[in-house]
Amino acid sequence: MAEELKPVKDEDLKQLKERMQLIAEADPSQFHNDYSLKRYLRAFKTVDNAFQAILKSNKWRVEYGVANLHENHELIEKYSNRARVLRHRDMIGRPIVYIPAKNHSSSDRSIDELTKFIVYCLEDASKKCFEEVIDNLCIVFDLNNFTLSCMDYQVLKNLIWLLSRHYPERLGVCLIINAPTFFSGCWAVIKGWLDENTAGKVTFVNSEMDLCQYLIPDILPTDM
Repeated sequence: MAEELKPVKDEDLKQLKERMQLIAEADPSQFHNDYSLKRYLRAFKTVDNAFQAILKSNKWRVEYGVANLHENHELIEKYSNRARVLRHRDMIGRPIVYIPAKNHSSSDRSIDELTKFIVYCLEDASKKCFEEVIDNLCIVFDLNNFTLSCMDYQVLKNLIWLLSRHYPERLGVCLIINAPTFFSGCWAVIKGWLDENTAGKVTFVNSEMDLCQYLIPDILPTDM
């Protein structure tokens, strides 16, 4: 379902746009479109905070080599069973990032490599957004066959940090499907790391009928 986006003041957008235009004139790679500026304003509340956050994100993107991650075929192949950006979209047009939790284990990954793979997925999904219509994502955590050995808290912390600092307001909804009863203990820990706004975007889906409100179940992979 589409959430009500917090309105952005026209004056705030105008001020932020003017600041970014001055920087982009000297370095075109610093450019952000209006949709991106609005996301930063919604997330960081003030023009000053949004401006500083954008500068930090731009610096991080260069240092992290975000633009070239799609060329790292070895990395993409190595972690291809950990997450996938689906060809199909959810009911309101959001790109879907599907994460089968059963394939995760903190003992079977490099945290730096897997974090880079997550950034690759977020980039891929973000590029698929029809920003004029909807500019956020649907992330699906499938807990089918999930065991406690699959619980990777550090990866989740990194994902939360990425979404809050460098992909602000990109998360539209996070669906948790097929959750076993014992996952409630894990969720109590995870929820403590989320701000109220983000926690409100997490939905536990308990039946196929409920899932149909968000997406067509048949589009979820069976080969991962």
